[in-house]
Amino acid sequence: MGRQGSISRQTNETSIVVKLELDGSGSYRGSSSIPALDHFLAQLARHGLFDLAIEARGDLEVDNHHTVEDLGICLGQALRQAVGNKAGLNRYGSALIPMDEALVQVALDFSGRPYLAYGLELPRDRIGSLETELIEEFLRAFVNHSGLTLHVRRLDGHNCHHLVEALFKGLGRALREAVSLDPRVSGIPSTKGILV
Repeated sequence: MGRQGSISRQTNETSIVVKLELDGSGSYRGSSSIPALDHFLAQLARHGLFDLAIEARGDLEVDNHHTVEDLGICLGQALRQAVGNKAGLNRYGSALIPMDEALVQVALDFSGRPYLAYGLELPRDRIGSLETELIEEFLRAFVNHSGLTLHVRRLDGHNCHHLVEALFKGLGRALREAVSLDPRVSGIPSTKGILV
């Protein structure tokens, strides 16, 4: 049986189910109800080689905020559940992703200490129906509930779609590296003996 996380969250604003298989093939199923976000989450799954299934409904008549933030919460919780006690993990991951004129750097640590350093200035307000300011909200919810330290930097580029797609591809690749099991790692990958 693979490393899996399954989270269900019901509030007055959203109804979300997330299922994550770390040792998957890169498939994405379901819908966030926000097409642009589905496109980016599919990139994360594909480049992370995760199997990710999402079913989300939210109060989109208000705006996308609650749905995007709650998806970040649920995906973070599913990831935390799937990695378990972190024994044998590589722990760190990074990626430098070019996409046409865009160049985005992602670096992360399964430290157990949530922190987001967000340096992806986006030049437009929307990608399709997705407000670009919500990318940061998604990532903040994700790191807070997964226990990740995450640094994201725009090194070059001006096309919003390219920048965000490079971010999600980079996040997938960095996560894939970090959650990979190294047979030479004995126990928790920390001299403290604990990652919290």
